[in-house]
Amino acid sequence: MRLLVVEDDPSISGPLRTGLAREGFDVEIAATAAEALAADTPDLVLLDLGLPDLDGRVVCREMRARSSVPIIIVTARGDEVERVTLLEAGADDFMVKPYGFRELVARIRAVLRRVATTSTATTEPSSIGPLHLDPKSRRVERDGVAVALTPREFDLLLYLATDPSAVFSRDQIIHDVWDENWWGSTKTLDVHVASLRKKIGAEMIETVRGVGFRLVDPGA
Repeated sequence: MRLLVVEDDPSISGPLRTGLAREGFDVEIAATAAEALAADTPDLVLLDLGLPDLDGRVVCREMRARSSVPIIIVTARGDEVERVTLLEAGADDFMVKPYGFRELVARIRAVLRRVATTSTATTEPSSIGPLHLDPKSRRVERDGVAVALTPREFDLLLYLATDPSAVFSRDQIIHDVWDENWWGSTKTLDVHVASLRKKIGAEMIETVRGVGFRLVDPGA
């Protein structure tokens, strides 16, 4: 698997390259936004927001507009507003500084496993109220208008759409959509749900207090 690490500080990117190479990854380093955007599309991007020539959020949006490559953003802020902003920019996941190397490797592998699993799915297109989902093209429309989702947001929506109106528990969603060995905060789920609601309509995803979430047809 080829990783693109976008980091302008050699004291960070050097050890990252060495450590990730030991884990079996082929690592390319980009020290600027220009280098990152000029690079060939990798299997996953690890993107630090603090770049010298362009804000990392802009880089994330540019990459997302070009492809569905998984993007993990490294940020110094871990508040909910920041996380929602990153998801809206197209990130699949985020790491808050300081982070442990083992956690980083676990996150990378979890995202890559999820992408490999969902890319082989052959589910037929489906419609729930004003939403139309096509798993093969990974395209979502609301009232005939395309909705831009991150890969993780699409996976979450598709999961809820497998059984509309059914309630999925928080633990069940984390296990199936993230990774069965996920050990991060379930707050990540809340952030993704909040971002998804903004894009497809808050009325489409209902919170069942004390249990989890379900996708509903607001017109039913």
